[in-house]
Amino acid sequence: MKRKIIILLSMLLILSSPLFPQKKLGQTGFKFLSVGSDALGGALGDAMTTVEMGSSSLFFNPAGMARLNTRFDITASQNSWIADINHNSFSFAFKPGTGQFGVFGVTFMSVDYGKVQGTMVWGNEQGFIDTEVFTPTALAVGFGYAKALSDKFAVGGQVRVTEQELGKSIIPVGEGELENRQNLAVATAIDFGTQFRTGYKSLIFGMSVRNFSNEIKYERESFQLPLIFRIGLSMNVLDLLDIKPGLMSCLATIDAVHSRDYPEQIKVGLEYKLLDMFSLRTGFISPSDEQNWAYGFGIQKFGAAIDYAYTPYGIFDNVQRITFRFAL
Repeated sequence: MKRKIIILLSMLLILSSPLFPQKKLGQTGFKFLSVGSDALGGALGDAMTTVEMGSSSLFFNPAGMARLNTRFDITASQNSWIADINHNSFSFAFKPGTGQFGVFGVTFMSVDYGKVQGTMVWGNEQGFIDTEVFTPTALAVGFGYAKALSDKFAVGGQVRVTEQELGKSIIPVGEGELENRQNLAVATAIDFGTQFRTGYKSLIFGMSVRNFSNEIKYERESFQLPLIFRIGLSMNVLDLLDIKPGLMSCLATIDAVHSRDYPEQIKVGLEYKLLDMFSLRTGFISPSDEQNWAYGFGIQKFGAAIDYAYTPYGIFDNVQRITFRFAL
């Protein structure tokens, strides 16, 4: 067992090493798919690959939904993102029967970028004139499925239809002629992942791939979605001590992240839970241009829960997330 743990840790170190040290910026679109609205995930630095959290797992690793221990699970999240951008998400999971048919889930994510003043090139002193005010938006709707294939191994996947609407463009097409064009792009994204309970205490190993898709384009420029590959480990570190189960727990989780458009990152999260009711959380991300630490708390009882996350974001506004959960 110790040998297996060493191998898993070695894989994390290999993935997190600077294999691709060059800057990988501006290579993807639909960046809203990289932003999480879930407050629990935000407080743990998004180190969620091996955390089992019901329907919310569809936003991180669909395999984490496989061991849903209630009949259904609902979450609703609101994320006050930087630059007055609002991310909202909803997820629902349903387990028919005793779970022999797996767990089914749906997700919905919407983004409001606020109001933007449109302009177009013009032959005046400023070189442009104002056009209409438009409101860019984005959304993603997904259907997911997960199943525990054994008491140790679980798999899951999700198919999402994603869309981003960036308003209209007024384009000169000839002498004195203008044309309105709608800047709308639609893409299908696929997420999938696995989780493996190693059998050593509560240690879990997992991996996930998110936003796998074909290229899409606005006008002439083609781009891909923000493909992200993760592997991670998590464990209740108090399992190493002689503490009565249910009194308290301390979940430590770590992810190594390889993104298409950003250098490799390590994400670490820590959650202390008392009486399976009150939780204090913190997370750390490195390297990161603006976001390093995150903080949060949670309260849960009688199948309902509320989570909150606060993330200092450098020169930008501080990010706040809140999530409501209900399971029965």
